[in-house]
Amino acid sequence: MAGYKNVMILGEVSEGRISPITKELLGCGKRLATDLGEELIAVFIGHEISTLAKQAIAFAADTVYSVDAPFLQDYEADPYLVSMQRVLEQEMPRILLLGQTFMGQDLAPRLAFKLKTALVLDCVDLSIAPETKLLLRTKPVYGGKALACFTSESYPQMATVRSKSMQAAERADSKKGKMIQVKANLDPSSFRTKILGRVTEKEEGVRLEDAEVVVAGGRGIGSAEGFKQLEELAKTLKGAVGATRAACDNEWVPTTVQIGLTGKIVAPKLYIAVGLSGSSQHMAGCSGSGTIVAINNDSRAHIFKEAKLGVIGDWKIILPAFTRKVLEIFES
Repeated sequence: MAGYKNVMILGEVSEGRISPITKELLGCGKRLATDLGEELIAVFIGHEISTLAKQAIAFAADTVYSVDAPFLQDYEADPYLVSMQRVLEQEMPRILLLGQTFMGQDLAPRLAFKLKTALVLDCVDLSIAPETKLLLRTKPVYGGKALACFTSESYPQMATVRSKSMQAAERADSKKGKMIQVKANLDPSSFRTKILGRVTEKEEGVRLEDAEVVVAGGRGIGSAEGFKQLEELAKTLKGAVGATRAACDNEWVPTTVQIGLTGKIVAPKLYIAVGLSGSSQHMAGCSGSGTIVAINNDSRAHIFKEAKLGVIGDWKIILPAFTRKVLEIFES
């Protein structure tokens, strides 16, 4: 469509750094922009983020917009929506990408409604149709049992991207780009919501979303005591513990480690599934894992259809022996 040009991503900052999902957005955004023969634009919204935002140039961005104001320190729908609309009015990108994060899932539908365009959430693959130059958006459907590809003729072409589904951009400090500061010029009193406080949950060890190894347990673990054995293996492998909804509902582990359609999405290099059946709802949260290893005493469990390696038997016997062997290898 005439007037629409370039690929734009909305960046996020986490713990004083450009978040991993933003580097993935920059990576796939640059690939799409190259296929179109156009440029990549990054947008950052927050407070005192100009220095961080500038780093996006080293991660493939050609132009970086920074919208900075004290009241933009934390994500709130109203000011972020207006800020993005102002940048979009200036640039009119052909493609707009956000992360499938708390912010992306909340902001993207609001933006799509305001822009009167179509949006596809939770994409795991993006490409350009050679003939039409439209964005092809692929996402899991039916609880992860199938992949569906969507396209539309409305602009900008919008999508949110699942974490760890795209190749992150590599840093090149020699790359040149352009920084553009945008004044917020918003009245905080007009915002419909206000953050009164923030509670930070303490996490020990590796964050579940960032872990390269995840040891996950299900209903078959049977108790909170059982999960302590999973924690021992995860610690040995420098990984994190995950769980199914059933395990969380039984309060054996906190809901913060739930993996699945209604939990967290993970994509570690190694996913060890212990005592879980492998329902479609759970697999929707871990299907992107590099290698899945299953331990279950039910040979008919669906998890064996998803796993690359499987052990049929009692996890109470198998897991301690496996943990001891891992320790022997690491200590030798």
